[in-house]
Amino acid sequence: MKLGSRALLPLLLLSAPFSAAMEPISMGIAVGVATALTGLLSTFPALYCRLQECCQAHWVELNFTGLNMDLEDKLFGQHIAKQVVLKAVRGFLMNPNPKKPLALSLHGWTGTGKNLISKIIAESIYRKGLESDYVHQFVSTLHFPHPEYLSQYKEQLQKWIRGNVTLCGRSMFIFDEMDKMQAGLIDAIKPYLDYYDNIDGVVYRKALFIFLSNAGGERITEITLDFWKKGSKREDIHLKDLESKVSIGVFNNKKSGFWHTSLIDKNLIDYFVPFLPLEYKHVKLCVREELKMRGYEDDEQIMTEIADEMTYFPENEKIYSDKGCKTVATKLDFYL
Repeated sequence: MKLGSRALLPLLLLSAPFSAAMEPISMGIAVGVATALTGLLSTFPALYCRLQECCQAHWVELNFTGLNMDLEDKLFGQHIAKQVVLKAVRGFLMNPNPKKPLALSLHGWTGTGKNLISKIIAESIYRKGLESDYVHQFVSTLHFPHPEYLSQYKEQLQKWIRGNVTLCGRSMFIFDEMDKMQAGLIDAIKPYLDYYDNIDGVVYRKALFIFLSNAGGERITEITLDFWKKGSKREDIHLKDLESKVSIGVFNNKKSGFWHTSLIDKNLIDYFVPFLPLEYKHVKLCVREELKMRGYEDDEQIMTEIADEMTYFPENEKIYSDKGCKTVATKLDFYL
């Protein structure tokens, strides 16, 4: 067993070599100093955690008001994602004894808000947001680029999750580019998402797993466009209209990291969250938010010009931005 510094100091002072070489008075002073230092060190974790990040409420705690406000003010055109994330995250974080980790799979075209909502979730739970030591991001093309190393990646991924959840049970893991991940890799984390009280003494039930993927974007767009053609409002689309179609689609997509995965087969993904394609009005809102983040007032001319620069589809109707809001920040640089 490894001894901590608080236990080690008195033992060193009272050990035979030390005590034999010291006078009784000096020995008494040394013991007194050791006792005082031990008392000081016993309060050190509390002091340390006031200054440095720890897996405690001061650093890791849901700010529901902040989550609600950020979803309302920064995420545009995604009424389904807002509703699902708000309820799912709040319900999970408020449950003192969840049966399994929370697993959210976010699907939609690029630039529709998947990374943004991951950032918002992290910032609402962790005081340091994405910079927290307890938030871990994986990008498939960066962290798992070589198909021939599949076995090694699986082993490394399991060790990484096990080690970090051991340090903080309320860890968050974000897997980006699931549509580019090699099939079979994500199955390595299946035990950690399942309904186990603990695995080898480690409790995973309070961890959060978020998966981001462009897969399913085409089907989501088809259904969204069908609603538009029928004259229905965008807000009339509900989760039930999309969720099962998205989950089945990615499960059967051989180019997806979710292809025939046990995570879907065993119903371990709690929600498949669809991100709808963004319209012209949403692009303008993205420009306005970017201006606000940079300390500028609303500028209708800039908002309109940038929205006009975007390309839209389908070819005839030109309703949806083909890049969502992804290039808004770069385009804004040109105008400022």
